[in-house]
Amino acid sequence: MISKTLAKTVLDTALATGGDFAELFAENTRINTLTLDNGEIVAASSNVVSGVGIRVLKQLQSVYGYTNNISAKALNQLADDLAHSFSGERVLSMGDIRKQTQGKRNRSKVPYSTVTNQDKVLLLRTAYDVCKSYDQRIVRVEVTLTDTTSNVEIFNSDNVLCTDTRARGRLFITAYASENGKLETSFAGPGAQKGFEYFTNEIDVKEFALKAAKQAITMLNADECPSGKMDVVMGNAFGGVIFHEACGHALEASSVSKNLSVFSGKLGQKIASEVVTALDDGTIDGAWGSGNVDDEGNKTQRNVLIKDGILQNYLIDKFNGRRMGAEANGASRRQSYKFEPTSRMSNTFIAAGKSTPEEIIAATQKGLYAKTMGGGSVNPVTGEFNFAVTEAYLIEDGKIGKPVKGATLIGKGSEILLNIDMVGNDLLRGQGMCGAASGSIPADVGQPTIRVKNITVGGRGGSIQ
Repeated sequence: MISKTLAKTVLDTALATGGDFAELFAENTRINTLTLDNGEIVAASSNVVSGVGIRVLKQLQSVYGYTNNISAKALNQLADDLAHSFSGERVLSMGDIRKQTQGKRNRSKVPYSTVTNQDKVLLLRTAYDVCKSYDQRIVRVEVTLTDTTSNVEIFNSDNVLCTDTRARGRLFITAYASENGKLETSFAGPGAQKGFEYFTNEIDVKEFALKAAKQAITMLNADECPSGKMDVVMGNAFGGVIFHEACGHALEASSVSKNLSVFSGKLGQKIASEVVTALDDGTIDGAWGSGNVDDEGNKTQRNVLIKDGILQNYLIDKFNGRRMGAEANGASRRQSYKFEPTSRMSNTFIAAGKSTPEEIIAATQKGLYAKTMGGGSVNPVTGEFNFAVTEAYLIEDGKIGKPVKGATLIGKGSEILLNIDMVGNDLLRGQGMCGAASGSIPADVGQPTIRVKNITVGGRGGSIQ
C-alpha cells in the first residue's frame, strides 16, 4: 500500500516541529455481509475501507489525522498540518525503515475471498432450518454472516514497519418466539479470527442455532424474576461480559493514567477474591480479539491482570504509558485508520478454577442462575453497572428451578471481584464488539461458571424470600 520511501518522507515531515514520535497506519479492509431473514436473502453487501492515519506525539501531547487519499501529496500535506500543531525545532529524524517479522498465528486455511456466495447461503440456511423447525412458536429467524479481511501496515519513527493480515468471520443467529401475544428473542453469535473453515469444520453451527431456539422458547413461559439481594451463579462464556465492562475497562491505561479508574495506583494490592485470576491474552491463535501485533505495531501479549486476587498489571498503550512511566504491552487497538489507537482489551477472561458447575449450584441454597448475559451499561469511573440477563433460573435448595425473565444485575465492579467465592472449571469465551474512544473492535469475553455472593437483582416478580 505505502512504500518505505514514501513513509519515511511523510514521517520526517510530521517530526519537523519537535515531535518525538510519529506513526503512520495504513489499512485496506474488505467487509462482506449476507443476511437470510425467514428463508429469504434480504441483504448482501461488500464494502472496502481504505486509508491512512498519522499520529504525532510530543511528550504528553498527541495529534492525529487521517485521509483516504494515499497520494504522496495528500499524505505529506496531512503530516505537515499535524506538525504545525506544535512549535519547535526538530529533535528526531527518520533512519532506514526495517520490516519487523510477525508470528504465524491467526492464519486462515480457507480465505473468505475463495468462498462463493452459494457456500455462504448454504451455511445460513443450515442455521435457519434447525432454528425454525425446533418449535412452531419460532415465528421468525434471522441469520447473518459477516466476514472481514484487513491488511494493515504500521510505520513509525522507531524506523520499524509492521504488517498484518486479519481475517475474521462471525455468524449472527436471532430467533423470535411468539405465543399468546408474548414475544421473546434470543441470540447466538459465534466468531473467530479464522477463515471459512471455522464454520464448516471447527464449530457445530446447528448446535448454536438450536441453542438460540431453545432459549427463546424457554423464556416464553418464564415467570417474572423476583428482586432483592441474592447469591448469583453466572454462566460461563459470555457471562464474562460483566468482568469486561465493569472491571476490564477500568484496567485500561486510558483511564488509569488519568486517575479516572477505581484501580489507579493499586498495583500489588488485593482487589479481588483470592479465587480470582484474570487475564487479557491477545496471543490466542484464532481468537476473535487476537492479533499478531496490536495497532501500534507492538507484539500482542498474554497479560495477567489479576492473580489470586492481587492486581498485577494494566493494559497499556504507548501514549498513556508515558503518563504512567510504563512500557506498552501489546494492548493498543483501533476500529480503523479513522481512529487514534488507545489501550483496549483483546480476549479478556477469568481463569478456570477447581469447582464443577454442578458443585457450585449444589452449594447455593437459594439464588439466581444467570445462564446467559445480555447488554448493559457501566460508569467507567466508578465501575457501577446494570446488566440484563437473557436466560435465568431460580436456584432452590441447591437445584436449578423454574425459568425467570426480566432479571437485571446491579452493582459495582470492584465489589463483585471481592464477592466471587467459587470459580468453575468450565472456562469458555464468547464473542462481542466493544465500543470505546478508538471505535468498535472485536473482543472475546469469558469465564467459567462463577458464584458471586449477595448481588442486587432487579426484577418485577416481587421480592425474594
